[in-house]
Amino acid sequence: MAPSVSISILVLALWVLCIFTHSATMVVSANSSALELEAKALLESGWWSWWSNYTNGSSLSHCAWRGIKCKDGGSVIEIDMEEVYLGDKFRKFNFSSFPNLQVLYLYNTGLQGSIPPEIGTLSKLTSLSLSMNNLTGNLPLSLTNLTQLEACSIQYNLFSGSIPDELGNLKNLRYLSASNNQLTDLSNNTLTGPIPSTLSLLTGLSYLDLSSNEISGSIASEIRFLKHLEYLDLQQNKLTGPLPSFLWHLTNLTYLSLNSNQINGSITAEIGNMKNLEELYLNYNDIAGQIPITIGHLIKLRNLSLAWNQISGSIPAEIANCILLQNLTLSHNYLTGTIPFNMSNLYLLVYLDLSYNNLSGFIPRTISHLTDLETLSLNWNQISDSIPIEIADCRSLKHLSLSHNYLTGNIPFLIGYLHFLNAVDLSHNNISGDIPFELGSPPLELLDLSYNNLTGNIPMFSISIKEINLSYNSLQGQIPNGYLNCTPYTFIGNKDLCGDIQGFRPCFRNSPNSFSKIVHQIKIVVPLSFFLVFLLLGFIFLSRRGDKKTKSDSSEPKNGDLFSIWNYDGKIAYEDIIEATKDFDISYCIGTGGYEIRHRNIVKLLGYCLHNRCMFLIYEYMERGSLFSVLSNNVEAMEFDWMKRMNVIKSTAHALCYMHHECVPAIVHRDITSNNILLNSELEGFVSDFGMAKFLDPDSSNQTLVAGTYGYLAPELAYTMVVTEKCDVYNFGVVALEILMGRHPGELMTSLSSSQSVMLNDILDQRLPPPNRLVAKDVFLVAAISFACLHTKPKSRPTMKWVSQEFLSHKKPVTNPLHSVSLWQLRNQENYIIGESETQ
Repeated sequence: MAPSVSISILVLALWVLCIFTHSATMVVSANSSALELEAKALLESGWWSWWSNYTNGSSLSHCAWRGIKCKDGGSVIEIDMEEVYLGDKFRKFNFSSFPNLQVLYLYNTGLQGSIPPEIGTLSKLTSLSLSMNNLTGNLPLSLTNLTQLEACSIQYNLFSGSIPDELGNLKNLRYLSASNNQLTDLSNNTLTGPIPSTLSLLTGLSYLDLSSNEISGSIASEIRFLKHLEYLDLQQNKLTGPLPSFLWHLTNLTYLSLNSNQINGSITAEIGNMKNLEELYLNYNDIAGQIPITIGHLIKLRNLSLAWNQISGSIPAEIANCILLQNLTLSHNYLTGTIPFNMSNLYLLVYLDLSYNNLSGFIPRTISHLTDLETLSLNWNQISDSIPIEIADCRSLKHLSLSHNYLTGNIPFLIGYLHFLNAVDLSHNNISGDIPFELGSPPLELLDLSYNNLTGNIPMFSISIKEINLSYNSLQGQIPNGYLNCTPYTFIGNKDLCGDIQGFRPCFRNSPNSFSKIVHQIKIVVPLSFFLVFLLLGFIFLSRRGDKKTKSDSSEPKNGDLFSIWNYDGKIAYEDIIEATKDFDISYCIGTGGYEIRHRNIVKLLGYCLHNRCMFLIYEYMERGSLFSVLSNNVEAMEFDWMKRMNVIKSTAHALCYMHHECVPAIVHRDITSNNILLNSELEGFVSDFGMAKFLDPDSSNQTLVAGTYGYLAPELAYTMVVTEKCDVYNFGVVALEILMGRHPGELMTSLSSSQSVMLNDILDQRLPPPNRLVAKDVFLVAAISFACLHTKPKSRPTMKWVSQEFLSHKKPVTNPLHSVSLWQLRNQENYIIGESETQ
């Protein structure tokens, strides 16, 4: 090879080497420049000012700063500043300096202002979290440039406006949560109308939360396109219509919540397709029909709630196939039949609530297999037989509620050895025998054994029991001194008890045996001797007066000396009454007149006296006095919570329905007021004072003098003397409003015509916290019926039979939140209510 050629090749090689070296230098230089830009942007953001000072300002050490993660080349790929306060420094961040950033996590950092539109330059971002901050304004359109985004979380901010339709272009988006903002869509916002159709474009979405809005209409069919959905939350909206069949074909769903809507229809057998479902919540709807047996196909199910619906039929035995179930709630339905014995297969069950149904039969002894069970609620059913001793094998049990059933037999003493037991309610059954002293072993907070047939003495339980009720049994003997701090209501209804508690006779103190025997003999011999002496004297006295009495009987009027108190010793009771009233002093008179009628919500008549000196009736004692006195006392009014108030209103309605529609002839009370509704120790309501009551004669005009209490009188009585049952209906409406408001509604009733903007929650008793969602529907129903009852035209008022039936129905009215319901709207509800009532 010629020397010139070799030199040429060498020069070319050196030239190429220089080019590559220069290029490499340029790449290194470019990379170094990019890293310097990243470091500079981090430093100028002010987010790490404290850390940069600690590292002596070494800009190239930023990969070691808190929350920074870099790839091998040194470029930042993740920024995680969780719970580091950043405040108003969001805008100082130069987004364009981080072309490789994949994760930006700024949860709970106190961010303020709006999202800078420059965030759209983060083209490689896959995960963005800005939740739990104070960000405001609209969502920038530049968010739709983040085409690689898989998860976006912006909940708990102050964003407003709508989510851009272009968000549907984010085909990689799997998780989207924008709840608890002021957006016009997504959960806990102000979304109204149907489900946004643009969501159907997010076909890759796996997590969708639209809960706590005001979405109306049926469940949008667009959801069927979201085949990858694993989490769907539509709870607390206004969804109506039946459950769509396409819902059961979203077979990737693991979580589905539709609770607290107005969904009707039934659960179809297609639900068995959802083999991956782990949590299903359909409670607080109007779902009817039966539970399909295909529910047993959901073998991954852990939580199932169908409570507060109108589901009927029996509990399918196939539910026992869902062996991973931990929480099962079927309460407040119309379930019948028995509890399937094979439910013992649900050995992981922690919470079981079958209360408020019509279940019958007995508690299966196989319940002993549920060793993880913590809560067992079977109250308000028709379960009979005895409490199985095997229930003591549920060693994790904390809350046991079996009240309001037909249970018999004894209380298993082994229950007392359940170490975690916290609350026991066996009230309102037919349980007999002694109270096991073992019940005092666990640190109970609540023990309710009231309204049973328990006998024997009261054990001295642990003083740690915060609430105890042993009333209305057949207990006897001394009330232990450890209960001296209890109220008399704890023990009332046990007539053979004694002790140092108000209302009970003192106990006879024990003394030596010999003295006791003497006392016992004296107690027998002395009364017997006196009886014989008085019998002899009486015979002599009567024989001498015989002739005189015979003569006088024909001329002297009879005294009518007749006295009776049912189930009591008449003589002793009469003497007690004479003493208590100081020989019937007028100052002890609380009312006059009365009828004898029987109903659970009418004060019970215990007896009567007919005498030439006096005539009186003996009624059941109502411990809490009148409704008026409770509402007038701030402390008692706060104890008289919304649930108790709803029950009193319903009880009054049932009592009036009985008087109007079941008594022959019908009875009109004519004076239903808050003074004439009495409350017992449990703040349950009873109608009393029938001094103005009147039988309705179908063959008469029923004209009468005006009677009643000012402020409650029906308006028609101002121009007519005809009394009808609609007078009581008007009274009831006034009292119902009085209970809701905590005071007489006089001012409200006079200003209704001029008040167009008064909201329902504004008139509710402010001494109580606002009603929760469960009670709010009852409050709305009561308010709507109250205004209907106050119609000025008697024929336009509903009957008490219709009112009573409405309260007995499980179906709740369709209602907005109470703060959005005006009194004007409630008054317009009258047309619906009366239209229904006239068809009765």
